[in-house]
Amino acid sequence: MTPSRLTPHASRMLSFEFFPPKTQEGIDKLRATRQQLAQMKPEFFSVTFGAGGSTRDRTLETVLEIQKEGHQAAPHLSCIAATHDSIKSLLDEYKANGIKRIVALRGDIPSGMVELGDFRYAADLVAFIRAEYGDWFHIEVAAYPEFHPEAPSAVADLDNFAAKAKAGADAAITQYFYNADAYFRFVDECAARGVSIPIVPGIMPISNFTQLARFSDACGAEIPRWMRKRMEGMANDLPALQAFGLDVVTDLCDKLLRGGAPGLHFYTLNQAGLISTLGQRLGL
Repeated sequence: MTPSRLTPHASRMLSFEFFPPKTQEGIDKLRATRQQLAQMKPEFFSVTFGAGGSTRDRTLETVLEIQKEGHQAAPHLSCIAATHDSIKSLLDEYKANGIKRIVALRGDIPSGMVELGDFRYAADLVAFIRAEYGDWFHIEVAAYPEFHPEAPSAVADLDNFAAKAKAGADAAITQYFYNADAYFRFVDECAARGVSIPIVPGIMPISNFTQLARFSDACGAEIPRWMRKRMEGMANDLPALQAFGLDVVTDLCDKLLRGGAPGLHFYTLNQAGLISTLGQRLGL
């Protein structure tokens, strides 16, 4: 689909995900990225939280800086290896600084970990936040249109998602995917279970095939065979690969928005260029 054939989608909600940088160079680069993406007037910027809370301080620092810039910030909060007291301490700090959004996740289990902490599932974390803070936090949770790689079955994964909604989640952000039908089928199956919270598609721009293949193999996001074969043939031609990726992801986003998706959540990898181009093509 060429950009000229697209219908502008300017009214849809946008959000962008970052990871907390480790170096001053990374901090400066992320500031420039935020400044560029802020022109698209996102609903919020989210910031990831390392396995077992390994980036807790850097996540907090990044979130507070975003908040001071006048944007809504949504820290990710992983409950694996956490205690009720440690989660409450962090949430108290977020509340004291005016943070109103949380992305509540189970999180990845660090290698070698035996004790998982006081929370077994993300639904337990959502229920805890609601019990302690009422409606102060707008809670986002994760969703998996192609199903969580650790789920014993598709039905079990849908039941788990429904449990998060029942526990008090306000909305969901999906794992990235490249098959729009998987998203729409997932939304329909959730609705059949009585789950009515907004489910926002997660979008991963394509900038590097090796990196994308590694991410996808780890998280269970499927790269359709036709895409994988095309990109394998472009491994040594980065401009061609990125042009192909822009066409594929633009078409995907347009299908999602035309089909009724409430907005888009971009996994930025702290980069703005490809997303800005996507925004221009989509009229965002």
